[in-house]
Amino acid sequence: MFNPDLLYGGLALAMSLKAVLLVLIGTLLGVFIGAIPGLGPLMGIILLLPVVITLTPVEGVGLLMAIFVGGSCGGAISAILLGIPGTPLAAATLLDGYPMAKNGKHSEAVGLAFTASALGGLIAGIFLIFFTPIIAYFANKFAPPEYSSLAILGLVSIAVVSKESTLKGIIAGLLGLLLATIGTDELTDGTRFTFDTFHLLGGFHIVSICFGLFAISEVAIQLASRGKKVKLDLKLNKVQLKSFLIIIRHIPNLIRSSIVGAFIGALPGTGGVTSAFTAYSISKGRAKPNEKYGEGAEGGVVATESANNATCGGVMIPTLSLGIPGDASSAILMSVLLILGFFPGPQLFNSSPEIVSGIFYVYILSNIFLLAIGIFLAPLFTSILSIREGRLFPIVLLSCVIGTFAVQYSVFDLWAMLGFGLIGTIMRVANYPLAPVVIGVVLGPIAEINIRKSLLLSDNGFLIFIERPISFFIIVIAIFVLGWLSIDKYKKSRP
Repeated sequence: MFNPDLLYGGLALAMSLKAVLLVLIGTLLGVFIGAIPGLGPLMGIILLLPVVITLTPVEGVGLLMAIFVGGSCGGAISAILLGIPGTPLAAATLLDGYPMAKNGKHSEAVGLAFTASALGGLIAGIFLIFFTPIIAYFANKFAPPEYSSLAILGLVSIAVVSKESTLKGIIAGLLGLLLATIGTDELTDGTRFTFDTFHLLGGFHIVSICFGLFAISEVAIQLASRGKKVKLDLKLNKVQLKSFLIIIRHIPNLIRSSIVGAFIGALPGTGGVTSAFTAYSISKGRAKPNEKYGEGAEGGVVATESANNATCGGVMIPTLSLGIPGDASSAILMSVLLILGFFPGPQLFNSSPEIVSGIFYVYILSNIFLLAIGIFLAPLFTSILSIREGRLFPIVLLSCVIGTFAVQYSVFDLWAMLGFGLIGTIMRVANYPLAPVVIGVVLGPIAEINIRKSLLLSDNGFLIFIERPISFFIIVIAIFVLGWLSIDKYKKSRP
């Protein structure tokens, strides 16, 4: 049942001058950190953790939340302008954002990413304030069968994002699934494909995979094709106007993707990568024939970025209402509350609704600041394109090396990044899509572990996935998407 204190109880706490300034600083830091390949919002949150424990709960969580929001959007800057996702969250944005930049629409793409992220976050914030109890209820009802079905739906997006060739996309997805099996089995503690080296006990890190596949391969391809790049005309003064005009044409997509992001974010262990690709697949499935997704479609950027930032709000639902962190960033946010003497869970809503309300408001405020940054500062980010290749490529490579090493302080991760860079280069040359590999790596473990848990719980084998209403509904959606793709390809194949 909705508590009125969740609407106005923490307004004064969130609107204090100190809290507002901290949120503004956090948003700026988040955008900057997210734009640098290898850092990401989690790194920023960790670095500022010693500072926030001296603040009030709303101030401290507000600062970290702002970094979370800004960093989730900041990764799109390098994804759009350089073809390198600043964070794994931006891997889906790269699909259409980078082609937009290559088509001379880099300014529009950056402005659109900021606008969609901010508006998606605002929609999620309003949505979450009023429907937190409902979302928490459904999220709490999710068991292994529902998570399995959700992961399968996400894997179906492999066929959706594989515009050139579904077969090549499936092969790339299978590569991702194979990579996901490397490491220690969560259920049995047995090792798989580790080749007797302790470096592979935890599998390949997602950062090494993303930077190798996208960043290293992009640099290699650009170096091989020097002299073929098109000079782009920077129109910095028109970003904010065009982005708002463009977003108006995609309001249904924006709202739908924001809801998808908020809902998936509310499911612990899923995260922004899953929501971004899911929203992208839904958006592409509902696109008009003239919208060429994968070739610079505006709707692709709107879908991925709005879902990304909406996920930031969604992850706070299980964190605050159930005491279950949705991802690593929300786990740190929850730890801040614990350190300050507040225990996330149902009791927090009853005993300290003003704290919950204040957190919701600082989340909304951070998205308002993100929108302002997109309007006034986003044009400056396009100046990256004016840097000479001889200076830019070393900076990119150094950022990737530092970012990859900083995750686990592992030299092995650096060699893995270079190895995936070689694989990514070969795949680009052979015209294999890279995104399905990331989808397989992210969703593979979720699908595997939950399918196995479901079968252990089931008395009727695989029937458990259709006996549970929510799981059955998700599977029906996946079948519908596959059916639509099959019919669409059949129509296109006819003379």
